[in-house]
Amino acid sequence: MASINEKILSLEEEQKLLAPIDEYVGKIQEQVNALRVDGTDKVTALTNHIAIVKENANYTKSEKAAIIDEDKKALAQAKAVEDKNKAQIKSLIDDAVKYLDANYDKDYYSKVLASCEAEKAAENSRYEAELAELKKQHAADVAKLSDQGEIKDEKYVYKNKQFDAKLKHDATLQQIKDRRHDAYAHRYHLIDLLRLSKFTFGEKQKQKWENYKYTFNTRQFLLTNGLYIVIVLVFILLCILAPIVKHTKLLTVNNILNILQAASPRMFLALGVGGLILLGGTDLSVGRMVGTSMVISTMIMHKGINTGAIFGHIFDFTAVPLVVRVIMALVLCCCVTTLFTSFAGFFTARFKIHPFISTMANMLIMFGLMTFATKGVSFGAIEPDIQKMIMPKIGGKFPTIILWAVAVIIIMYFIWNKTTLGKNMYAVGGNSEAAAVSGISVFKVTITAFIIAGILYGFGAWLECIRMVGSGSASYGQGWETDAIAACVVGGISFSGGIGKIQGIVVGVLIFTALTYSLTILGVDTNLQFVFSGIIILSAVTIDCLKYVQKK
Repeated sequence: MASINEKILSLEEEQKLLAPIDEYVGKIQEQVNALRVDGTDKVTALTNHIAIVKENANYTKSEKAAIIDEDKKALAQAKAVEDKNKAQIKSLIDDAVKYLDANYDKDYYSKVLASCEAEKAAENSRYEAELAELKKQHAADVAKLSDQGEIKDEKYVYKNKQFDAKLKHDATLQQIKDRRHDAYAHRYHLIDLLRLSKFTFGEKQKQKWENYKYTFNTRQFLLTNGLYIVIVLVFILLCILAPIVKHTKLLTVNNILNILQAASPRMFLALGVGGLILLGGTDLSVGRMVGTSMVISTMIMHKGINTGAIFGHIFDFTAVPLVVRVIMALVLCCCVTTLFTSFAGFFTARFKIHPFISTMANMLIMFGLMTFATKGVSFGAIEPDIQKMIMPKIGGKFPTIILWAVAVIIIMYFIWNKTTLGKNMYAVGGNSEAAAVSGISVFKVTITAFIIAGILYGFGAWLECIRMVGSGSASYGQGWETDAIAACVVGGISFSGGIGKIQGIVVGVLIFTALTYSLTILGVDTNLQFVFSGIIILSAVTIDCLKYVQKK
């Protein structure tokens, strides 16, 4: 213990180690500051003054022009001085940085680091000794007691003492951690003053890594990434099993493109439902939206007389030009899905009905109507030329449907992060009452989110119809709502509302599509795949709840 304590530096000893470094760099800083007075500092002051004068309504136009002209003359002189001193300032800064590179770690930081490690070891030993003493004292106190009530009280006191000791221990370790971090960061503070907050790429990365280590929390890391880690491990296991069980490889270019191709239409659906989850809701009608849109798309883009009828009427759109039919199918799909999502959105926004109920009603209405209208009959296939027209393969391999998905990701990222609507969605999802008080129309934001979801559902289902070359039926899309919701919650869209990112949804969709594709290749029954989805959803929501409880 004595050898450990010898390594621990006092605050005064640390200051003595740092003093020569601060003195050397401080003298250079003084020279740099003196050279900047009539140059860089004056340029900054005059530039700011010109901007202030331009915005000052108390000056007339002619007065502004006169002041700005005078400032510009002075600015030109200051820039000349700045250019003249630039080389000398750079030389001084380079000298200081070289000195820090050569001496900071060797003469100061490495010794502080060793001191912190020794102090941490000493604190751990002290904590263990304290716990042992508490345990010994507790055993002695219990031995003196015979009444069960008193023994129970003593155990309670003992637990409180352990808890207090743990709090004290954690606080001490945090102080040691802060001390080491401050010592590391002081070097970049000196460079910051010399360079006026300009760092090299390498210096920025070193600071980011240090800040990550400093703020890293194991519990929080596992809560945030634990499910991803498990899913990745499962996927790796599937990649190992595939060659053994099915004599095929999963990680091939063709399989990856197939996964991306299958994920593209689902991306639209997940982005749509993601906006509703962000508001603290959900959508159970996604699958039925897909089924309805598949029937509409197949009916319009089918070659010749339709194999199925709607309310007893058989349609034939062959006379309509192909391009017009394709656009007509897209528009009609989006209109129908948007009509139904707006219906659910209205009841949610106006009467505060939970989206679970309003979208479940949508699901039942849509499925009932489409099944009754079509008698459950499939509408066959669409014209093969449509797939080549809408999603041709680049180089005969790369499916351009992926580009449709990339486009919608960019658009939705812009809406969520760069528009007033996106900011309002986060505000309403976080606290709708506070958002309303701050002047945000909760009704408009909710309705708009449902409308956007409807458009995305229609577009995604239209793409799916073209990808699958039709085969539309009212039952198509069964279970797709669970995939979309699961992709969102796995991607970090919190059911508590107001938390989530577009990037998370993208990752979630890719994870689920890859897992489904892998399980299908391995021959796992489709029904059992629902079990995997259910387990993942339950795990994701449980982790989300744990995060929420931790914040509370």
